[in-house]
Amino acid sequence: MRKAITSLLLFSTLLSAFALAASDPIEQRQELMKNTREAAGTIGDMLKEKEPFNAALAMEALQTWKKTAVEAGDLFPVGSETGHDTEALPAIWSDREGFDQELGKFNDRVDEAIAANPSTLAELGKAANPVFKECKACHETYRAEKD
Repeated sequence: MRKAITSLLLFSTLLSAFALAASDPIEQRQELMKNTREAAGTIGDMLKEKEPFNAALAMEALQTWKKTAVEAGDLFPVGSETGHDTEALPAIWSDREGFDQELGKFNDRVDEAIAANPSTLAELGKAANPVFKECKACHETYRAEKD
């Protein structure tokens, strides 16, 4: 009986530790942004003709961007300014309204790209380039460049 209780307590502690790690907004946003970069790489490689155009992969990448547009804002709560080698700049919290507006613009451009449903490389470029511009605009103000 004592072994069962000890095992249950150990399991419960491990489960709680895992849940806390999974709920860490910095780690969550870093994972979200990693996926966003990978999606940008997929589209970028197609646009640079390093990879052949693939409409299904392009749409999958656009859907990844949509996930970021929807979820990113909630992953920058007060108190998550530092830690885990974050690239987030203090401007996110000191200019929250501006940051939220940038995320809104990103969301709008992603929605437009998805609605375009690009079926050719030229259509993908036309749809994706405004999204890339929004990424750059937000990063210039709200993301630190790593050396």
